[in-house]
Amino acid sequence: MTEKQYGKLVEQACPKSPMAKDALNAFWIGGAICTLGQVFQNLYGYWGLDDKTASLCASLTLICLSALLTGLSLYDDIARYAGAGTLVPITGFANSITAPAVEFKTEGFILGVGGKMFTIAGPVIVYGLAASAAYGLIYWIYTMLS
Repeated sequence: MTEKQYGKLVEQACPKSPMAKDALNAFWIGGAICTLGQVFQNLYGYWGLDDKTASLCASLTLICLSALLTGLSLYDDIARYAGAGTLVPITGFANSITAPAVEFKTEGFILGVGGKMFTIAGPVIVYGLAASAAYGLIYWIYTMLS
């Protein structure tokens, strides 16, 4: 079988994705998550917290809600409908840590939860830190030469 034949076979077997509908769902659900975060920030500000603390508390609330919904197996249903709309906000990162922890809890706290919790989020953390260190070094060199 040639590469072209295989490509045609794959194209025939794969269902067509409704791109416009998927993009719209990702947009409005991701926007709803961000709006909910803004509502929490405003609420915490109304309760007397300064802007920086209110932002922190709003982020922590979204993280906790995401972890709770993941533990209750509801976040996956939302993500199946919204696609990338649930991955982009901070809730997606919380889900990527909570989901493996829930999945492997039967293997115990050390080898299950502790060992598997960062299987998805670990590379994001590693490459994010490496990129920030590289950008920091470039910035430092740039400021030294200026």
